[in-house]
Amino acid sequence: MESVSVVVPVYNSAATLQELVTRLTAVLKSEAVAFEIILINDGSRDTSWETIEQLAGVHRHVRGINLSRNYGQQNALLCGVRAARHGIVVTLDDDLQHPPEEVPKLLRKLEAGADVVYGAAQTVPHGHFRGAGSRLTKWLLEFALGAQTGCGISAFRAFRTCLRDAFRDYRGPQVMLDFLLTWGTTRVATIHVPHQPRRVGTSNYSFFRLAAHAIHLLTSFSTLPLRLASWVGVASLMFGLLVLAWVLGNYLYRGTSQPGFPFLASIIAIFAGAQMFALGILGEYLAQVHGRLMEKPAYLIRTDTSAGGGARMVA
Repeated sequence: MESVSVVVPVYNSAATLQELVTRLTAVLKSEAVAFEIILINDGSRDTSWETIEQLAGVHRHVRGINLSRNYGQQNALLCGVRAARHGIVVTLDDDLQHPPEEVPKLLRKLEAGADVVYGAAQTVPHGHFRGAGSRLTKWLLEFALGAQTGCGISAFRAFRTCLRDAFRDYRGPQVMLDFLLTWGTTRVATIHVPHQPRRVGTSNYSFFRLAAHAIHLLTSFSTLPLRLASWVGVASLMFGLLVLAWVLGNYLYRGTSQPGFPFLASIIAIFAGAQMFALGILGEYLAQVHGRLMEKPAYLIRTDTSAGGGARMVA
């Protein structure tokens, strides 16, 4: 048995926090020698922070961190991971889709030698459009992280807290915890666990938001899009050479050239499209560099229940 810190980013989930803490406490009492539950309020517009304060007042093992505004789930996770005090960190969502009773399965897999364990869903409890966005995101992450790592990525995960040393000095407004964890280890495992349908509210991630989020993170943590632009450029060059060879061969064989404006216009459009595609990717990377140079903080803590309140900036 080891000590465990459970990190939960919270956004408009006042209705589920009491049950979540109760179920987590029951599981961790039998699975860990010491434990804490860190609830990070990510700019909720309901009474989530008031609920967190009440829970922290009743349970000594519950710690609340209130961010100054909504920074996003990944930034809130980074805040919680940096605040964790115990040897293993478990992360899960605040909507009870990740059953707390499945946490022991993740811990057993860590004991078997893995450094990071994902609890992938046996069945995805989303609609078709939302599910398509999730599949697109995972497909892009598979390309960036490798198929073995990317295919099982889930917000329900457990990892050794020492891995945060690999990204201790990371600074930047864009965060993807799964990318950061790969900086410290390649021993990643996946197990399948049931994910429950959301009982309260609706998901904040639409198809387009998920797609934009994945592309944005790819350009923040991976050079794959740049390589893709190079491949597109090479493919366009090869296509142009083939067209040139066909035109010259046709002229030498028949003594005439291929007439017609549509043919010429289509070739120009192909090359122009390839150039604009490459320029667009370069623009995304320049935007990321601009964001890093501005040195925006990943989050700002307004209140920490374990520190007696007060705001402090953390990048």
